[in-house]
Amino acid sequence: MHVPDGFINAPTSAVTGVVAAGAIAVSLRGARRELDERTAPLAGLVAAFIFAVQMLNFPVAAGTSGHLLGGALAAILVGPYTGVLCVSVVLLMQGILFADGGLTALGVNITDMAIVTTVVAYALFRGLVKVLPRTRRSVTVASFVAALVSVPAAALAFTFLYWIGGTTDVAIGKVATAMIGVHLLIGIGEAVITALTVGAVIAVRPDLVYGARGLQQRLKLRVNGELIDAPGATGPEPAPVAARSHRKVWITGLVASLVLAGFVSFYASANPDGLEKVAADKGIDEKAEEHANADSPLADYGVESITDARISGGLAGVIGVGVTVVAGSAVFWSVRRRRSDDTSPSNTETTV
Repeated sequence: MHVPDGFINAPTSAVTGVVAAGAIAVSLRGARRELDERTAPLAGLVAAFIFAVQMLNFPVAAGTSGHLLGGALAAILVGPYTGVLCVSVVLLMQGILFADGGLTALGVNITDMAIVTTVVAYALFRGLVKVLPRTRRSVTVASFVAALVSVPAAALAFTFLYWIGGTTDVAIGKVATAMIGVHLLIGIGEAVITALTVGAVIAVRPDLVYGARGLQQRLKLRVNGELIDAPGATGPEPAPVAARSHRKVWITGLVASLVLAGFVSFYASANPDGLEKVAADKGIDEKAEEHANADSPLADYGVESITDARISGGLAGVIGVGVTVVAGSAVFWSVRRRRSDDTSPSNTETTV
């Protein structure tokens, strides 16, 4: 759903740029509360994993494919504010290095793919886990539903932006019907990927899933025929989190990302994604502009001068994962350090 330059007019793109900048500023502050000893080491990895999986377009209908957006996955794993930053880092790397998503449309893409998906998905996820049984399976189910809904929500957001600032004269009803219809199908793929990933992490390290914190089942005791909460049942998580290494999870996630981007991506569907298909069918792309970085050595996810498609695409994917994990980690560790500075004794007032 990467929007290229020319789909949305300049005034609307500028407004979404302001919205995106404001959301990122808010997220940088909010992420200070989310990035702790558990989430900080993994946030950059989550961004790299989303980059890798977005290269795996899957078929959803005749001549159409879809790919992960990632807002729901990031929000559930590392928190909603950090999730917005994760997807924003991915979009920035894709736009600058791979000519994927217009540079003047960067605000549109961040608003649509990072902000809308994360906010919608995490709000729905939190609502579901409050009413479902307090189990790990419920977290996985909530992840599935939240991810499923987040994709047509993003399609609806694009339709709204197109209604305000579209550069071609296409009936908005036709755009809405086509966009929401195909993205409901893509949402199923998003939901499966999100639920499988969250389920895999929660099975081995539930303490690393931000959205699962505080969801342990309370221990009940029967007293005089009535069930009551056991004393201390709401205490901390069973294992000392600070003492548990993230190294195995981090290495496993990085290797998986490299394999997906460097090898599995070669077998991804070559069909246009949902937005591209709708744009071509409805004439939305009549005024599409060539990407400003179309001559990038990594444009279109291939390495310039390497003629073998498998090697070219695989190497581009590996480079993308590496750059994204480094850039993301730098951002998140900087935010984490800022939090540490804000809470250091020298910055804490004492009263007598």
